[in-house]
Amino acid sequence: MRLTTDDGVGLATVATGDPEAPGLLLIHGIGGAKEDFAHHVDALAARHRVVTFDHRGHGESDKPDDPRAYSLDRMAVDTACVAGAYELHDLRILGHSMGGMVMRRFLLADPSRARAVVFMDTSAGAPPGSDTELVMAASEVVRTGGLAALKQLSDELDLLGSESYQRVLVERPGFAEYAEYKWHAQSPVMWTTLMHEIVTQPDQLADLAVLAVPTLGIVGDQDTMFLKPMDDIVRTVPGARLVVLPDAGHSPQFENSDAWIAAVQDFLSSL
Repeated sequence: MRLTTDDGVGLATVATGDPEAPGLLLIHGIGGAKEDFAHHVDALAARHRVVTFDHRGHGESDKPDDPRAYSLDRMAVDTACVAGAYELHDLRILGHSMGGMVMRRFLLADPSRARAVVFMDTSAGAPPGSDTELVMAASEVVRTGGLAALKQLSDELDLLGSESYQRVLVERPGFAEYAEYKWHAQSPVMWTTLMHEIVTQPDQLADLAVLAVPTLGIVGDQDTMFLKPMDDIVRTVPGARLVVLPDAGHSPQFENSDAWIAAVQDFLSSL
């Protein structure tokens, strides 16, 4: 189903599973797509109404040219739009990387929205070591050379790279092609706008103490940038627990698929 938000942006969405089952909303990160979870949807849909969607500026969703159309708060509103359109109840929600930042704002706007929460390879504020000058330089590369030039720079810097990610690129059939698709299916306006917000956003760690629902943190053991932020989140949210997945980097649902789905299903089955 394609949804239209209150500001007229079309979002590509996919729903799987019994409409009467508890809702499970999976939110991808910057430069990702709804297919980031496709390998696991059928298993999760056995007991849930699973919904994935492309953020504005990503994948098959609309890509406004106006930078004012992009912000973490705006994407939190989009998330509420998707959950409402599918009438998801007893909502479980997972946010990956930037998707976790969007989820955080969605939850803090109304902590009663979710029945359970999964933070995945994300942070409660700007990621540690965020370099605003580097982001500004990368944004200039996008403005002058487009996404292709930024891709070359990104590959050279490899800020979120890991041995496990490189392994998946080589060993998993079709993964390299999917990574190329995602990269070129994102909006350069979105990337420059949101990357600046991500590295300059205020810290909301203390605010997360208001969450009063079962909470899981998942992070790959090779995702060095987000290991401490994830530990901080689970120490702040009452009763939260952390699963550190071995042989995985920033996208453990790809890099250690079996361990990832086991951790998620174990958590969901405990509710």
